[in-house]
Amino acid sequence: MGELKSRKLISVQEHLRDQVANALRAGLIAGELQPGVIYSAPTLAAEYGVSATPVREAMLDLVREGLVEAVRNKGFRVTELSERDLDEYTEIRALIEIPTIGRVTRTASREQLEALRPVAEEIVAAAQRGDLIGYLESDRRFHLDLLALAGNAHLVETVADLRKRSRLYGLTDLSQEGSLVGSAQEHTALLDIMITGDAKAAEEHMRRHLAHVRTLWAARKREAERAAPSRSLGAR
Repeated sequence: MGELKSRKLISVQEHLRDQVANALRAGLIAGELQPGVIYSAPTLAAEYGVSATPVREAMLDLVREGLVEAVRNKGFRVTELSERDLDEYTEIRALIEIPTIGRVTRTASREQLEALRPVAEEIVAAAQRGDLIGYLESDRRFHLDLLALAGNAHLVETVADLRKRSRLYGLTDLSQEGSLVGSAQEHTALLDIMITGDAKAAEEHMRRHLAHVRTLWAARKREAERAAPSRSLGAR
């Protein structure tokens, strides 16, 4: 009985850790947690109404994802991406994803592609209602499931890691402006092209889509830099 009770406690602790990690990711996406600022686990724990332990554990998950970095005796700093970083991540994604989309266009069946349409429509719906978490989760599923049709699990894993590292911060303003809807609609358009079997057109559409995402991120970053007051990097 003691072993079963221990397992239950571990399960509850892991569940709380996941909840906190998701809340932290949401804070990054909404711009509530700012790049360059150091946040202490006790401060965040007080805001979320939990103990510091699951916050520290969740932050370590985010460290592994490249979203934050540990600062000794202070807490965790939200990592900042430079324009060069994002350009390099986008370049690698393009080298992998564009030709893979062409290959999938030539080899996947219409049924396999149509099976992804509900996810593509979820992306649009989430963008329209301003659901940023839903938007990014559906976007992630769509792209990775589409690439998975190429049959290379390591390729999918590599792109998943690149997507985490080239994440979008502070999407709230873009969502309110309606800028995300246009990007969202590109997913259904991509499926329509791929179903026709035109691999070159699909590759070109994917190239434009990646460039569009890169442009959205750059615009948001410049806006945030203009709006942000000079800030201390002291722990919060």
